[in-house]
Formats: sequence, structure tokens, C-alpha cells
Amino acid sequence: MNDATAEFRALAESCIDSALEADPVAATWLGDHRFDDRLLDQTASAHDDRARAIDDQLTAIDAIDDVELDVTDLVDLEILRSRLQREAFEIAELRSAQWNPMEWNPGTSLHLLMSRDFAPWPERLLSLEGRLHAVPEFLEQARATLGDMPQIHVETAIGQLQGTRALIADVIPGECDRQASSIPESIPAALDAVDEHLAWLEEKLPVSTRSPRLNQRVYAGVLWHALDDATSANHLLRDAEAHLDAVTEQLREVAAEYLDESVHAERVVRRALESVALESPVTNETVLPLVEDALLRTTDFVRQHDLVSIPETDTQVIEMPEIHRGVAVAYCDAPGPLETASVPTYVAVSPTPASWDADRVDSFYREYNGTLLHDLTIHEAMPGHVLQLAHAARLESPTRVRRFGFSGVFVEGWAVYAEELLLDRGYAPQDSRRAALAIRLQQLKMQARMSINTILDIRVHSMDMTEEEGLRLMTFRGFQEEGEALGKWRRALLTAGQLPTYFVGYRAVKGIADDLRVVHPDWSDRQVHDLMLGHGSPAPRHLRTLIGI
Repeated sequence: MNDATAEFRALAESCIDSALEADPVAATWLGDHRFDDRLLDQTASAHDDRARAIDDQLTAIDAIDDVELDVTDLVDLEILRSRLQREAFEIAELRSAQWNPMEWNPGTSLHLLMSRDFAPWPERLLSLEGRLHAVPEFLEQARATLGDMPQIHVETAIGQLQGTRALIADVIPGECDRQASSIPESIPAALDAVDEHLAWLEEKLPVSTRSPRLNQRVYAGVLWHALDDATSANHLLRDAEAHLDAVTEQLREVAAEYLDESVHAERVVRRALESVALESPVTNETVLPLVEDALLRTTDFVRQHDLVSIPETDTQVIEMPEIHRGVAVAYCDAPGPLETASVPTYVAVSPTPASWDADRVDSFYREYNGTLLHDLTIHEAMPGHVLQLAHAARLESPTRVRRFGFSGVFVEGWAVYAEELLLDRGYAPQDSRRAALAIRLQQLKMQARMSINTILDIRVHSMDMTEEEGLRLMTFRGFQEEGEALGKWRRALLTAGQLPTYFVGYRAVKGIADDLRVVHPDWSDRQVHDLMLGHGSPAPRHLRTLIGI
């Protein structure tokens, strides 16, 4: 090992340790449990200290003689640099702690300590007590730091904080009873602090006038750092709109074949999708068993067709916690990339919230019908997120950089690519031509949604798209249920930069797979995919460097 390599590896580990200590909740989520008894310090002085530390770290990275590094360390250096630059941008430019009350909810920090048995209960309980004890001061800091806020963020924060209150008041004591342990003495003070903060947010709600939209300059930075890609917003918008047009034509063709009608027939796509939903109904009682069956079928298909190696993993289909319901019907909850304990990967599946009326439930399950559940299972589980993240967990590398600085663009891009892959290889919920056409319709609808996600994100935050325009785009071009469209509109206002990761990632991952098949025309699917998944979850541009294309 040369001096530059040794210097970089030591610096990388020091930078990661510094970042984990600065954000204890992120550390817990990533799987590092050294700071599990702390909450994040989001005061101005803490941000100033962190900004100076990052500046010093970036200076040290720039001083390394990177021509002496091999490809692996050079890629890790660039990933670390990008990760630190993104954090510096968020502190200096985005400044969301000053206007986004959702960032001041301690609920996630508590939930993370209870969701998996990564350590014995007494050890996790001590960490819970530490975080509960910190809640009053944390929320007091929130009120001192938050200025003008967007009304939609305040509304959402109130709902989320009510979930946190239930977690503190009911879930934690319930688990203590189950474990025959004492209930933390800090719970009453934490509850009082949450109630005080809820009252403050309710008071602020009518006078919260900040726009939830980012301006063009800040959004350009958010997009750059979220995608780790030099594509401009305008260029990306053109590509997404062109892709939506192409997918629309494919939808017409498949819908016409499914209905045995002309592609020019009136409402041919919508009627075909309505037929699919009618023929594959879902209820709160059947949604979990349907996903379990889909997971078995997709896993068998991947294995029989030798599409990719399947690592040994403890995957459990569970009922989604009530506080997370109502957005999507399922998600993958994998262990953090730094986790060392043997803990399961969950596929969380959602019955509808108990508060929903019958019409809203029916609309939800028309959107997430039985056929779509198969496509969603491919994306979230096999061979999507569950499989890809299991491959990433097996990575052996000289530093933790690729685990710490994993790319959401690659993670989401692989999952969307997996949907298309399985259908191209002949997967269907049942062994019939009609079932194959039905799931192709649903997969293409998800492709349309992916394109629309990108269009929404860009037009909302840099082009002043109206709600009417957004809902029309989703319901008419995306064929989405009204409830689904309304939820996505809220998500577009509440977040920025994440919605385009699906489209950008899909194009990049598909491009890598296609290029590998050109370079290695004699390779099997498994050889292509195992190579792609053998380097963790780096941004696609870094994966190209690592595999030499």
C-alpha cells in the first residue's frame, strides 16, 4: 500500500466517523449504534461547526495525490467528496432546519431503536431513555430555530408528531410491559414537550406563508446533489416528457391487444386498466397474502431463469405500521448498510388506514390491484430492492465509503430496471397470455408514473406548475386514481430531488446492462447482473468506472 492510499483510507474513516457523530439518527438508520442515545443538534452553532469541519475535510481530500490511488480508492474518494459537498450545500444553501418542521420530529429516532432486535432490549431501552430525555430541549430548539414555514409542511408535521406522541405514550410502554422492564421515567416530560410543540404548530398553521417551492437556483443544486449527475433540469425535463410520450404509445398498443380492440378505440388504455383492476381485486384481508404469494412466485422465476445470484437473506413480509400507511401499499425496509447485527429485511405491506372511508379504500386498491402487486413486489423485493441491497451488504471494501455514501439513484434505478427485466423474460402472475398483457400494462403505467414524477419535481420547484396542471398530468397522462394523484402532489411539494431518481436511475442502470451485453455478448443474464451488483450501491457513473465500461 502506497502512502497516498494509506492517507486516503485513514482520512475516509475519520470523515465518516465525524459525519455519523454529527447526525446520530442517521447513524442509527445506517446501522452504526455508537450514538443511539442522542438526537441531532440542528442549532445554528452546530451547523456552523459542521460546515467548518466539512471544509477542512474537503481541503484534506483535495490534498491527496489521487494519481497514486487505484480505481477502487479513487472511486471511493469521489463518492466521499460528493457526499460531503452535498451536506455542505444543505447547510449553506438549503437550510431546511430553519423552515421545515418535519425535520424536527424525534419520532424516527425512537422508532429506529424499536423496529429491529439489533441489540438486547435492555441496551436499546437505555438508548431510548437517552433520546426521550433529550426530546424537551430538542423541541425547544426547534421553536427557536424555525422561522416562516410552508403551510403544507406544518400540516404534515402535525400529523407526524401525533404519531410520535402515540409511539411515546403507547408503543414504548407496551414494549416495556412485553419485555417485563421498567417504563422510562422520561416519558411524561417527553409527552408534555410534544404536546407543547403540537400546540405551537397549530398556532403557527394559519400564519405559515412560505412557499413550499424551491427557486431555480436552489433547486438546481438540490437536483445536482440528489442525482450525482450533470444533467440540467431543462434537459432532464425534455427527456422525461419524451419518455412519457413513448410509454403512452406502448400503453395503447398493449391495451388494445389486451381488449382485442383498435389502438384508436376510445379510452382504450383506461378501460384496459379498469378491467385489470376489476379482475384482480384486493382487500385489507388479502393484501398481505397476495404479496407473500407474489414474492414466492418472483423468487422462483428469478431462480429458474438464472437471472441473478440470490444471496441468503432473512426476508419477512410484515404488516406496515399504522403511522406509515396510506402512501404506498408496500416498501422495502432493509437493514442499514453499516449494520453488523444479523437482522431481517422487511417487506412492509399496508392495509389501508383505519380512518379511511369505503370509497377511499376502493380507490386505493384499484390503484394497487392484485396485478400491480406483482410488479410492486418485483420492485420492492425480488429481484429489486431486497435482492440488490442483499448483494450490497456482501461488499468487502477497504473503507466504509460505499456503504456510507450509497446512491439512491442506483438503488431505485435497479428496482425499476428489474420490473422491465422480469417481464421481458416472460414473468406473469399466472401462466397465460392475458395475465402477461395485464402485468405489462401495469409495468408501463409505472413507467409513465416514473416519468411524471420527474416532470412534477422539476415543474413544481422551478416552473410554478399549478395543482390543477399536476393533477391533470397524473390522472390523464398517468391514468392514476385521484387519491394517488393527490398524495403525489403533496409529496412533490414536501420534497425535492428524490422523485427524479427513478427515471435517471432506470436510464443509467439499463444503459450499463445494455453496454455490458455488447461488450460481453456471450455472457448470461446472471453474469451481467452479478457484475453490476458486486460493487455495492455506487452512483451509476462510478459503477461504470469500477467495471471498466
